[in-house]
Amino acid sequence: MKIIGLTGGIASGKSTVCRMITRRNIPLIDTDLLARQIIEPGKPAYKRVVNHFTREILNEDGTIDRVKLGEIIFSNEDKRKILNKCTHPFIRMEILKLVICYWIKGEKMVVVDVPLLIETRFNKFMSSVVVVYCSDQIQINRLIKRDNFSELIARQRINSQLPLKEKIKYANYIIENSGDIKTTEEQVENVFKNLKPSSLNWLLSWLGPPILAISLIIKGLLFIIDRL
Repeated sequence: MKIIGLTGGIASGKSTVCRMITRRNIPLIDTDLLARQIIEPGKPAYKRVVNHFTREILNEDGTIDRVKLGEIIFSNEDKRKILNKCTHPFIRMEILKLVICYWIKGEKMVVVDVPLLIETRFNKFMSSVVVVYCSDQIQINRLIKRDNFSELIARQRINSQLPLKEKIKYANYIIENSGDIKTTEEQVENVFKNLKPSSLNWLLSWLGPPILAISLIIKGLLFIIDRL
């Protein structure tokens, strides 16, 4: 089974590409969704995040205020790294579970949508890397329009990630998303037609996920043991 890493930048249009992928019945693992789930009350990363950032980040019902937390980490790189250390091992474990499920089902490939794929070096575990690209100015314009950010805040959010010009250096495929939807759709079709493995390649790569699983389990356990 091929494990395809999909990444991009904030407001690059990655969510649009994800919808195009799922419409093609290709399994997709949304790590943004996993990141929200693991910090819910009672979930594994919740206590770690609250311990580091205090109860000031909580809503009245005890849930984490993601907007408030975002304001903290996007303006402070050190705190952003702390949050990543609190959450990334648990996100990887959830990815592992889902990858194994898709492998057991006999899927030929699965797409893992990871915004920080390159920054966390998670791209090393992928069969191929797809980067959704657009210019910096288009990112800024989209953020201002979508989230009603000021240009200063928009630039701050963009600068918190590795520039897209750097990310494409790690790409096996690039989806240029500066134009219209039709053009993007055509690129998605071509990219995933090329990525789809033949039946023979699928059989030969069927043992790939167990190797990934072992590696992820070891890394996750070492991280947890180190902090006990």
